[in-house]
Amino acid sequence: MKTIYIIFFITILSFVTSAQQASLKGRVLDAVNNEPLPFVNVLISGTSIGTSTDMDGHFILTGLKPGFVRVEASFVGYKKAVSSEVEISVARTNTIEILLEKRNEQIEEITVTASPFRKTEESPVSLRSIGIGEIEKSPGANRDISKVIQSFPGVQSTPAYRNDVIIRGGGPSESRFYLDGVEVPFINHFSTQGASGGPVGIINADFLREVNYYSGAFPANRGNALSGVLEFFQVDGNKEKLKFQGTLGASEVAATLDGPIGEKTTFVFSARRSYLQLLFSVLELPFLPNFTDMQFKVRSRLDKKNELTFIGLGAVDVFDLNLDIEDPDEQQRFILSQIPVNEQWNYTLGAVYKHFRDNSFQTVVLSRSHLNNGAYKYFENDDSSEENKILDYSSEEIENKLRIENMSRIDGYKLNVGVNLDAVTYKNSTRQKRFYEEEILNVDYNTSMNLLKWGLFAQVSKKIFNERLALSLGVRADANNYSESMSNLLKQVSPRFSASYNVTSKWSLNFNTGRYYQLPPYTSLGFQQNNVLVNKENNLKYISADHIIGGLEFRPKQTVLFTLEGFWKGYDDYPLSVKDGISLANKGADYGVVGDEEVVSQSEGRAYGAEFQARVNATGGFNLNLSYTLVRSEFFNGTGKYIPTGWDSKHLLNVTSTTELKKGWRVGARWRFVGGLPYTPYDLERSSLVEAWNLSGGPYYDFDRLNSKRFSPFHQLDVRVDKSFYLEKITAKFYLDIQNLYNFQAEQQDIIVRAEDENGNFILTDNGTRYQLKRVVNTSGTVLPTIGIILEF
Repeated sequence: MKTIYIIFFITILSFVTSAQQASLKGRVLDAVNNEPLPFVNVLISGTSIGTSTDMDGHFILTGLKPGFVRVEASFVGYKKAVSSEVEISVARTNTIEILLEKRNEQIEEITVTASPFRKTEESPVSLRSIGIGEIEKSPGANRDISKVIQSFPGVQSTPAYRNDVIIRGGGPSESRFYLDGVEVPFINHFSTQGASGGPVGIINADFLREVNYYSGAFPANRGNALSGVLEFFQVDGNKEKLKFQGTLGASEVAATLDGPIGEKTTFVFSARRSYLQLLFSVLELPFLPNFTDMQFKVRSRLDKKNELTFIGLGAVDVFDLNLDIEDPDEQQRFILSQIPVNEQWNYTLGAVYKHFRDNSFQTVVLSRSHLNNGAYKYFENDDSSEENKILDYSSEEIENKLRIENMSRIDGYKLNVGVNLDAVTYKNSTRQKRFYEEEILNVDYNTSMNLLKWGLFAQVSKKIFNERLALSLGVRADANNYSESMSNLLKQVSPRFSASYNVTSKWSLNFNTGRYYQLPPYTSLGFQQNNVLVNKENNLKYISADHIIGGLEFRPKQTVLFTLEGFWKGYDDYPLSVKDGISLANKGADYGVVGDEEVVSQSEGRAYGAEFQARVNATGGFNLNLSYTLVRSEFFNGTGKYIPTGWDSKHLLNVTSTTELKKGWRVGARWRFVGGLPYTPYDLERSSLVEAWNLSGGPYYDFDRLNSKRFSPFHQLDVRVDKSFYLEKITAKFYLDIQNLYNFQAEQQDIIVRAEDENGNFILTDNGTRYQLKRVVNTSGTVLPTIGIILEF
């Protein structure tokens, strides 16, 4: 297979031809009132290629080399700005918008430095801006943003087939995602209900313009997050003509179409379809996943003061079992006995309306999200009788959201106020047999729960002392009608404060503190026993987390950034499993469902550490991202002692670099070191019970020894090679992304092997030659490449 890949890769490169010149169009606007700005100086970063805007704020730059560029803009009375990264090609003339903010007072020129690295008054720490070039070129990420951010500080590196978003020791359920301002609950295929993970991202990288990643200091208009917020910004469609792009990868095929709809409206549409089911069947893997997704954006400039954007994102996922394997081996039988058949679909539809005034603009966001998640499992996969069914799960989560914001600039103050209102429907039909406390518990219930959520938020920011000191104070409050304790806004008041001081033009000190609240998952809110919402009776509360963050920033050049941050998070009222006696903070990085059980708001925890990052985003084509995180993540156990969570890796080190070579070649590599993660040993006694084993298809963990052991640390190297060539009207790219090129140490845990004695009882033994199924990694040096072909017309 490896030989085939390499021969194929070399063959397709034989069509290389010389590069041609490209062009870029754009427009410069006032960031607040949306008025076009004439006579603005614009320049391609790192070059002498520049021009100025016309009376309507338009500009065009020609004679450009195809690739990724940024545009600098400067104008009297406004702050200098650097655009988000944009890819230019000979196949089309791309367009870009640059928004300039007014200066409120005359400031020293030395303090005005435009940079591609974002920092806002609200979030002077823990905010990283990720350009499309970093997403496209990241080795080992396969253009998947959930994998790209694993190179950034504070983000836990998870196994190669999982996209769990685990930030600064927080659980996989503690992050929120926004697509052009619309909240999107699910960004991964085969998502874990009640958490963030899945094996493959839904969002098509061809749509992305820029991503803002927050690991703290969340703006007040971004609620319900404890550890992370990711904001995705999409490109607009081509204003001049219809354009097609086709992508063929090792596991999927995709098509993207964009262009104009009249003079004021553009659109982008894409669809992807995987053929993993076919590949896995040929390889005789025990599971057969398959996915389809769709994404679109329509943006209409109704007039100079009004615009309307529609976005959509959806996926259909099917996870079957490969029961046609002849004479499956021990590991195949083990997997087949555990994994259920899963069918899942989800979508988000949203509309964003903006109205611009002289010193303010208003935003109205209306959206609907729907998840349908179903799974079933038969004992020994024998579906000849319904009596053999040990799991029958069907659930829906429907969210209708309205958010209204007003952002104003008044006398140097930046003020953002707003409200949100959510109408939620949660349905769950569960028939399952679970083994608790040495007996079989029949879980059988139907829930249909309607929930109304509301919130208020405001944030005011101001730069003083010749704009050297930036201050921001925000507050939000959230409530819902689930229970009396949750319906009082005053019980969920979430204040936050940020400060940033420019010591010199290159050095700055940054700080943030705040309290953040998050609603427990709907799976917990809707769990029933005997037609009673058990967790409502248990007085389930919002989860809270207190943050304290301090940082030092050094920018020696426009394209070079060094940051050092320390952080502390204190958790309270985290849901605690009544049956297992462990916090939900330890759950979520696996397939299935999280939180559908009896819980109480009694868990407390903490996460703390320090982060260092060095970023180089040079215009010559060299990029470097080096990050190191020292992190501890701990929660109280039943005896009142702190024990590590499943994400307590202690050390995270990532080095990612890409370099542009001559004739369209680009190479990159990522090396990462992850400290040994804690794990829980198996409970041999419980696992030896026939009735217990038959319900799970495998052994049980000994939660009395929760995370009492650790895996060994591991290293991983990913390498990527790209080649681009350009015809008169076609841009073609080929990439070979070699993931897991070499692992120096695996995350290892013995797997229990089952045998039966002559009386039918189980005999369990430890087999030290296997690896824990949840953390299978490559230790033999086998090359695992991903081939990609992208054609743009």
